[in-house]
Amino acid sequence: MQEQQTVGTTVSGARRNLKVIAQTPDVRIVEYTLNPGDSHPWHHHSAVTDRIYCLEGLIGVDTRQPSQQFRLQPGENCEVPVGTVHHVSNPGSGISRYLLVQALGKYDYIRAD
Repeated sequence: MQEQQTVGTTVSGARRNLKVIAQTPDVRIVEYTLNPGDSHPWHHHSAVTDRIYCLEGLIGVDTRQPSQQFRLQPGENCEVPVGTVHHVSNPGSGISRYLLVQALGKYDYIRAD
């Protein structure tokens, strides 16, 4: 298992922070912090399911085909199946944090703009 690390990256012109909790060939667990209005680009994964757990604030999860919209509050979660195009955002007015668990397959990130 890999050591915990904190990395800053740019998404949608704003800062977001991510902290890798665990990463193996088949499992990836990351905690993300998003500022209001931040979002990840539309994307999908070819081998892993995303499990998204809201820790703080409001987390938006939107999918295409099927078109669905989830608004998660602390303690709530949702699952995005393999191959489903989706994006995660902070539609709220304060900081939001969520835990992303990706398991049972090799991680990839395929943009779907």
